[in-house]
Amino acid sequence: MFTLSSLGIVIFQVIIIIVLAPLLSGIIKKIKAFFQIRKGPGIFQPYYDIAKLMRKDSVVSENVSWIFHAAPVISFAAVLTAGLLIPIYISDMPFGFAGDLIAVVYLLALARFFTALASLDAGSSFGGMGGSREMFVASMVEPALMLSIFAIALNVGSTNLSFISQAVSSMGLSAVSPYHILAFVALFIIAIAETGRIPVDNPATHLELTMIHEAMILEYSGKQLAIVELGAMMKQLLVFSLLANIFFPWGIASEISAAGIAVALAVFLIKIIILGAGMAIVETSTAKWRLFRLPDLLSVSLMLSFLAIVSFIIVRGV
Repeated sequence: MFTLSSLGIVIFQVIIIIVLAPLLSGIIKKIKAFFQIRKGPGIFQPYYDIAKLMRKDSVVSENVSWIFHAAPVISFAAVLTAGLLIPIYISDMPFGFAGDLIAVVYLLALARFFTALASLDAGSSFGGMGGSREMFVASMVEPALMLSIFAIALNVGSTNLSFISQAVSSMGLSAVSPYHILAFVALFIIAIAETGRIPVDNPATHLELTMIHEAMILEYSGKQLAIVELGAMMKQLLVFSLLANIFFPWGIASEISAAGIAVALAVFLIKIIILGAGMAIVETSTAKWRLFRLPDLLSVSLMLSFLAIVSFIIVRGV
């Protein structure tokens, strides 16, 4: 039954997602700047950027329809709804009964679909290019995303993310196995594509030959752009949360208590900083790949996901 404590968990999770998403983006940019031997922006710069955009008016083409205006809100709502199904600081999510891994994947796909649709609605050649590239990448990302977590779901007998987090946490270090590691590496590669990072995309450029996500949102400005950018940062946080609390859920709170939640938040922050540092290292040590080379990278993720499932079957069979 949905109680006041459950409502408090949901509200607190929403606040955490919205507040921590720009911080994670700022930390990754700062770490990248460190490896590139430059000062770079402060870790709180994304907050300032969003606040500045929220104070500006939007400049909208006269050719757009209602889809262009609705897409940022729908995408933001879809990502935030997916965040209510992913354990971040507590494993027992009140809305866990409403959806599982498949629901999360489709909610993220819904956000992607409306963003791509809006890029076509403006009639810009850049928008159409970015939308087609996004759908091309998504056709390989989504199957690998589901398969990588299915390998862990097979081990616990459920695709419910809260249950997976609880079960893996209770197993301790015994949960770490060959298929566990293979699935984690597969999902890390998918995280690079889902968050638009090098070598798949370059979030720091507007060059025609390289941009995917930036091409889709090129027509947005002002408050609409702030919503789109915050939604992208939230999606990045949620993908990192899957890596942190599905594969390494140790430290997550199992019940409501001030001390347990404080420790869980601290551990979660450490996890996403480590993952962010790993992502920054990958970006600074890798060049942007050509578009038609991306299937080579994403097929590696799909292959590792299959190997994880096969490894599970072999280990369990023995």
